[in-house]
Amino acid sequence: MGRAEERRARQRGGRRAAPRRSSGTPSDTGAGESTTVIGTPSDAVGGRAAARRAAKSSGKGGDGKGRIRRLFTWKKILGTFLGFCLLAIGAFIALYLAVDVPEDNAAAQAAQRQSNVYKYSDGSTLARDGEVNREIVDLAKVPKKVQYTFVAAENKTFYQDNGIDMKGTARGVLNTLMGKGAQGGSTITQQYVKNYYLSQEQTVSRKLKEMVISLKVDRQMSKDEILAGYINTSYYGRGAYGIQAAAQAYYRVDAEKLSVQQGAYLAALLQAPSQYDWTSASDAGKKLVTARWNYVLDNMVEEGWLDRSERQGMTNLPEPKEPKPTAGREGQKGYLIELANRQLEDQLMKQHGITRSEAEAQVEDQGWTITLNIDKKKQTELEKAAKAQLTSKLDPKKRKVDGNVQAGAVSVDPKTGKIVALYGGVDYFKHYTSNATRTDYQPASTFKPVILAAALEESAQTQSGKPITANTIYDGTSKRQVVNASGDKAGFAPENEDDQDYGDITVQTAMNKSVNSVFAQLGVDVGMEKVMDVAGKLGMDTEKEQAVPAQTLGTMGASPLQMAGVYATLDNHGKKVTPGILKSAEHNSRTVDIPDPIGEQVISREAADSVTSVLTGVVDDGTARQSVANNPKRDGQKVAGKTGTSDDNKSAWFTGYTPDLVTSVGLFGEDAKTHAQTKMYGAGGFDRVNGGGFPAQIWAAYMFGVTATDARFDLDTDQGAAVQPTWTPTPTEEPTTQEPTEEPTTEEPTEEPTTEEPTETPTTDEPTETPTTDEPTETPTDEPTGDITLDPARPGLGQ
Repeated sequence: MGRAEERRARQRGGRRAAPRRSSGTPSDTGAGESTTVIGTPSDAVGGRAAARRAAKSSGKGGDGKGRIRRLFTWKKILGTFLGFCLLAIGAFIALYLAVDVPEDNAAAQAAQRQSNVYKYSDGSTLARDGEVNREIVDLAKVPKKVQYTFVAAENKTFYQDNGIDMKGTARGVLNTLMGKGAQGGSTITQQYVKNYYLSQEQTVSRKLKEMVISLKVDRQMSKDEILAGYINTSYYGRGAYGIQAAAQAYYRVDAEKLSVQQGAYLAALLQAPSQYDWTSASDAGKKLVTARWNYVLDNMVEEGWLDRSERQGMTNLPEPKEPKPTAGREGQKGYLIELANRQLEDQLMKQHGITRSEAEAQVEDQGWTITLNIDKKKQTELEKAAKAQLTSKLDPKKRKVDGNVQAGAVSVDPKTGKIVALYGGVDYFKHYTSNATRTDYQPASTFKPVILAAALEESAQTQSGKPITANTIYDGTSKRQVVNASGDKAGFAPENEDDQDYGDITVQTAMNKSVNSVFAQLGVDVGMEKVMDVAGKLGMDTEKEQAVPAQTLGTMGASPLQMAGVYATLDNHGKKVTPGILKSAEHNSRTVDIPDPIGEQVISREAADSVTSVLTGVVDDGTARQSVANNPKRDGQKVAGKTGTSDDNKSAWFTGYTPDLVTSVGLFGEDAKTHAQTKMYGAGGFDRVNGGGFPAQIWAAYMFGVTATDARFDLDTDQGAAVQPTWTPTPTEEPTTQEPTEEPTTEEPTEEPTTEEPTETPTTDEPTETPTTDEPTETPTDEPTGDITLDPARPGLGQ
């Protein structure tokens, strides 16, 4: 054997053998011995086995890695995968054979729909709501292009697919298994099957049944029959089931008279009926439904169902008519029901991961017993206050502008977060949009406490490096240029109300008088990013807002519901309050968890309590003094609050609180016909509608009748108007020659004076000794009484 052969033999596990004589025929040379290699095939195999055993015994290769390689060979993996596929196919075939298309279920579904019952917090009935509005219409009566709008909106491949979307169905099953619910992706056939044959429950078995039935329905029925079933069973909002009921509810026409544009709106509406209802939608909702309306029409062009030239002429979404009155929703009931339904839908979406449309279908006419946090007595008192202090004083026949004034209010218990009363407008039948929850008007100066909260929470400093407190001095000159941290002008110079100059004043006085120029500079000193961050933590919707100085004027949109939540968080010592109207929601086939309205600590107690302390000055010595502090119905209640009036007088606010209740009242100018925002100048016979006028009057008439008179603010702070000095303050700097901007109050302090020597500079509040004359005998109270913090950004002012 040659050397090459020997190497190959060793590689096969053989070994060099001892020389032996060949058993074959002697060689021609006659040599008696020759060198050979032991290595028959079996020997080689045995050698390899011996080598493996030797390797194992010596620890080479490692037991773990070898075992894993033997366990996960590609053959075994492939075999397992194929086996699983065969098992799944077999299970699906068995399911396909076992599940039949149910009998027609539309009548049964309608019969199963039950009225929802709504109750006050004490269990007494508020309303019974849920009359089913459904009318089946033959598809032939629906214009062809209107039919195409639904296909373009929901399922462009409808005419080519086999009834199911495998990816969407698989995603839905997986999400259900993971507790996330449906995430869309269903075909028109699947949605029709769910509406017509099945229920709205989110379970794996229902989804699998939906898929099997959809496949069978697609084979047994024509596409037109399926489309007819879909548009006749879908829920469009406003209690309307089916395209005929929807056409009447939104456009007051029969389905056969619908235009392409109107059909596209109804098709777009199916994604989120309540959110996309134009008459009650927020600005964001209107933008979303407009975008979807355009999406539908563009898809029609793409599929060849609409001429491009015709599409170019369709630029404006056809606005729907005002909704017709619905039994059981008269007066304030409709506003309460709408908010309760929306918050229940929010919970179902969060708990089950379903879409808004699916959540609405699970709530509307589904036999819920919903108990609200609404206190029957407080609700009645709030309605009385709005009527007595506003609507009874407006006369649209005498003053046209009076017909454009809308009011909204929300009252919240700060300790529990419960919405105990709500005023959405004069009547749900007369004004469909709830003024309590609308977010399209500016909160104006009611945003100023948020700026101060940010300054205190962030331990902000003036540009000279001094801490910002209630005693910090700022320049209250109207139209004063705001200066940024680098000393450059920020390009923002807000005007004070009536262009009034205040000169050098404290933050406390600036809050009392609602001085724009001071808070514009203060916001920049804090940093507008930080201000907006704190605003978001307190409960305002700031996600899409820019952090610019103009926001210090409260130029973002907000609702009385949101502002009540912000101030409730301040009243609750910085612990987040998200107002909730739901006390419980009961149903015989599903459950829902009601979230706790009280959340985590979002700003420090000291910051929140300091703001509360400052806001007592607004009531006792500021813009709310006449309507609130001096109100004859006040019986010693301790009050903190803030007025707000937008520059163009389109909105006016008073949001205030006692230790046990928070209420936000907003007035909004809205054209009675077009619903566009309008100015309220002249309303009620006044030159200007201010926050200290109608809003504060409504607030006081309601609050002083339902709040405890002996409650006291438990404040952890040493600054602000609620912390009184124990002696008559003596100024340590020369007083200004400016005349005082407010006559001294003869009211007692809003809190009992402290009995210890103050550890900080006394605040700008009135001394404990009541002045004996109308003219001040001491230095005006808008000057600090101790060490002052100066703002170097003011021209001519030193440190």
